[in-house]
Amino acid sequence: MTQPRRFALVAGETSGDLLAGLLLKGMRQRWPDLQATGIGGPRMVEQGFDAWWPSEKLAVRGYVEVLRHYREIVGIRDQLKQRLLAAEPPDVFIGVDAPDFNLDLEAALKARGIRTVHFVCPSIWAWRPERIEKIRRSADHVLCIFPFEPELLARHGIDATYVGHPLADVIPMEPDRAAARARLGLADDDTVVAILPGSRASEVHYLGAVFFAAAALLIRQRPQIRLVVPAVPALQQKIEAAARAAGLGAQLTVVPGQSHTVLAACDVTLIASGTATLEAALFKRPMVIAYNMNWLSWQIMRRKQLQPWVGLPNILCNDFVVPEYLQGAATPQALAQAVLAWLDAPERMGALQQRFTALHHSLRQNTAQRATDAIEKVLEA
Repeated sequence: MTQPRRFALVAGETSGDLLAGLLLKGMRQRWPDLQATGIGGPRMVEQGFDAWWPSEKLAVRGYVEVLRHYREIVGIRDQLKQRLLAAEPPDVFIGVDAPDFNLDLEAALKARGIRTVHFVCPSIWAWRPERIEKIRRSADHVLCIFPFEPELLARHGIDATYVGHPLADVIPMEPDRAAARARLGLADDDTVVAILPGSRASEVHYLGAVFFAAAALLIRQRPQIRLVVPAVPALQQKIEAAARAAGLGAQLTVVPGQSHTVLAACDVTLIASGTATLEAALFKRPMVIAYNMNWLSWQIMRRKQLQPWVGLPNILCNDFVVPEYLQGAATPQALAQAVLAWLDAPERMGALQQRFTALHHSLRQNTAQRATDAIEKVLEA
């Protein structure tokens, strides 16, 4: 009797859990009896994943923020490594994003003969190009979600496959706005602004007050606007407290999860930089991107930045197609005015939709099947 394939995965936050859940769904179609264990979240658990630690344990961004949690994170990595090397090691380890955690773990496992795959190429084309050597030491194969990445990795002798972005397969090319609004209790003629202050506690800490102060300014100028916030359930109370502190009441609705429904329903979104901005682009929605973090972390990161853009839609379109407000520039007044500028310019919204539709087509590649094919070749190598 053939033994089931054993895989170990680590996904470090909400976006990684989403990507890994979609990947596991495709892998299970290829290997129905697969066993998958490691670090993950609810989307992975839905696919039969055995989460030894929850993904939010690794949901930390920024140099200073990581230092505060360093001992706990390193302790988890050491325990996971020992567990994976004991008894029956996995056939393949798949690190899903979270490069600071996963690449070191992959290097240790690879040195002990375990095949390693890294899913989502670290953004060496945007910042921290020195990571290329660590990728080469750590990963037998890299699954790339953007089309220009495999060639870049090949120049450094790293095997890679472009698999597209799994969200491009899941999100419809023409989202049903009316159905989404009906699910949220919104009228067809409502002006809807989605507020997405991030999926990490640190993001809500640094952005929540600013975003909701901007939302209060929007309501002051356009009382008819409806505000909707899709909250990560673990952060819902924190988000609701920030909204109340800004004086927002009946005009604002906080819903647990449902970020895709909210993005499909909205006219424009005020959104934290990250994977959610790509989701907004795939829903063809205008957005205002903002980010704020610990001052020292920001000073370190900006020195390593290689491109003028931070938001994924701008990076992928190679242009400032949507505005970005970072650190001190992310004031409530600036954010509110940028949102109103979208609402007052429907012709800009139409042109942006065309750019985002072209982007969606380029990223829709049946990712789960492509990724599974690549993983099978790693198994056979």
